[in-house]
Amino acid sequence: MTKARGPQVVAIGGGHGLSNMLRGLKSRVDDLTAIVTVADDGGGSGMLRQDLGMLPPGDIRNCMQSLANVEPVMSQLLGYRFTEGSLAGQSFGNLLLAALNGISDSFDQAVARMSQVLAISGRVLPVTNANVNLEAVFENGARVVGESKIFQFKKEQDCRLAHVRLLPEHPPALPETLEAIARAELILLGPGSLYTSVIPNLLVDGVAEAISASDALKIYVCNIMTQDGETEDMTAADHVEALMEHGLTNLDICLCNNAAVSDELLERYREEDARPIVIDYDRLARLGVEVVERALTTPIGAQYARHDPEQLAQAVLELYQERGHTRIF
Repeated sequence: MTKARGPQVVAIGGGHGLSNMLRGLKSRVDDLTAIVTVADDGGGSGMLRQDLGMLPPGDIRNCMQSLANVEPVMSQLLGYRFTEGSLAGQSFGNLLLAALNGISDSFDQAVARMSQVLAISGRVLPVTNANVNLEAVFENGARVVGESKIFQFKKEQDCRLAHVRLLPEHPPALPETLEAIARAELILLGPGSLYTSVIPNLLVDGVAEAISASDALKIYVCNIMTQDGETEDMTAADHVEALMEHGLTNLDICLCNNAAVSDELLERYREEDARPIVIDYDRLARLGVEVVERALTTPIGAQYARHDPEQLAQAVLELYQERGHTRIF
């Protein structure tokens, strides 16, 4: 019997950050579960959510696309976006999941069926089957409902986000989600939008508690840059504090990038009021979180300052090995 590669990994988040990380882990880990937020209400996902009353498929579809074992043409089809007519802006992958949702008893069943169609490596789970919306509350007391509205509303308020919550509050977690967390040996949070991709998962009933109770090595993969309309001027410790304020009671490592971002990219991000995230070591130490730095950015010439999937996967698995675990990858 062939020994499984790597630890049992659970990766929690949403958006491009999670799907990007999964792409690197796919070839290195046999037991991989992605737990994905379902609070999105913008873009093509928002249209399907409004028109069909289904949960948003976009983040789920991105993760499955990263883990899919299909021919190149099928991979292209999943990411194809229509450019004209009533389907303009909609992706084929979203429509495929919408169709499967129509013939399934629940959204998670539709996700499982699409996983079979795409022969994905690992599992992708919606964090909940509940129809939830995200509400953001700002430091000045103002609030707005709808993930897609937070960016513009924050720019208008010109102050930090205080916290977010789900409406209705405390939706039930998918049982498989809690089971995956309970048996995980390595739990990864992020990278991705802090308040709209990572934290919403912690607000689902039982998820933050399950993570905190787990003996797994817990790593927060800190973003490379701050995010315009969400985390301007927030440091690495600010990110960790936000996670803790939303229910995460213990975290082992904050993994940060220490590779330089090109001047060209820095200038482009500066126009969006975004900058490399400052690592405030003393505050993180006071929070009981170890800082680990690695060169994690995409190669020079890339259009965005994002994590390189291969380097990120290698870094988190090396950290797992270094913490005294004996599995061989």
